[in-house]
Amino acid sequence: MSSAIHKNLASGGWHKLALAEQLANIGSEVGRARRWRGKDKQIYKNAVERALELFDLTLDDARWLGRLREIGRLREVFCDAITGGQEYASNLADLEQYFFHFAFLSRRS
Repeated sequence: MSSAIHKNLASGGWHKLALAEQLANIGSEVGRARRWRGKDKQIYKNAVERALELFDLTLDDARWLGRLREIGRLREVFCDAITGGQEYASNLADLEQYFFHFAFLSRRS
């Protein structure tokens, strides 16, 4: 994955993290996208790209085969939020709140 944004994570580091840690990291990018939306187009775009890459790394993690539908739907809802929320009425603020619980859980572990 030479074009990977998160080169260390893409080369295997991501698969060492628990699911809660992976989702917490995705949530960090979702939060960053929410904060920069409408303020700085490039920072927003970069956060969106990083979040999508982390979603894809999570979907490629063989440990979560039984959860692919759930993770894939979460990615779909994120894509809906960044494109206006027409399909699911989703928004980045709600998604950030959803991911907050994984950040809390991963810090407790």
